[in-house]
Amino acid sequence: MFVLELTYTAPLDAVEAALAAHVSWLDEQYDQGVFLASGRKNPRDGGIILAVGADRAAIEEVVAGDPFVTAGVCEYRVTEFTATKTAPGLERYRENLG
Repeated sequence: MFVLELTYTAPLDAVEAALAAHVSWLDEQYDQGVFLASGRKNPRDGGIILAVGADRAAIEEVVAGDPFVTAGVCEYRVTEFTATKTAPGLERYRENLG
């Protein structure tokens, strides 16, 4: 599982200009089962996405396609972790250490 942290690198008006394309991209990732949750940080200087993928390379490829990235308005920090405990409904993403 992955935590994707976006940090805006441009003024909010530039972020807003790319927002519709970013939301469409988010919808595609949800439809493909890659994203589990997402939202803005507070204060609004970026966002957080909870994602699943085959491996880090696959997730980095997804991130590279974000219109925010291609527009040059954000940078990503990708953190991989092993979800050994989950809330009900997320059991299929639980992993065993072994």
